[in-house]
Amino acid sequence: MLRTPQNKPNLIIYQTIERITSSGKLSRRDYLLLTSTLLSDEKITDEERHQINRIFDYVQVGRLKFVD
Repeated sequence: MLRTPQNKPNLIIYQTIERITSSGKLSRRDYLLLTSTLLSDEKITDEERHQINRIFDYVQVGRLKFVD
């Protein structure tokens, strides 16, 4: 099945979130990707928005490390 351009950013976000949660680390690049996704006019689902916010919450409570 071919992916449309609309699905590509969503796939990248999903893969990024999976990598962050499995490694326990948030890189500066990942942080910028997630932040820009939230602040841009890109269409993301409520579930994706929730997952991104959960990543930031995990950083605040120390469940994820912020690394360069």
